[in-house]
Amino acid sequence: MKKAILLLMLGATAVSTSACSTLRGAAIGGAGGAGVAAATGGSVEKGAAVGGAGGAVVGTIVDN
Repeated sequence: MKKAILLLMLGATAVSTSACSTLRGAAIGGAGGAGVAAATGGSVEKGAAVGGAGGAVVGTIVDN
């Protein structure tokens, strides 16, 4: 249940964040990382953190 709520929150953040590529990249990366972690039986929190960090970097590069 906790995983589903986390994924829904991250998905809502990704959809609602439209102005800044860094924030959008972090939200999408976090949701993707959490999804992969949940599917493989890993830590959803760690997956979201790693995915969010990676997405933020990509979003920053795309924004420039």
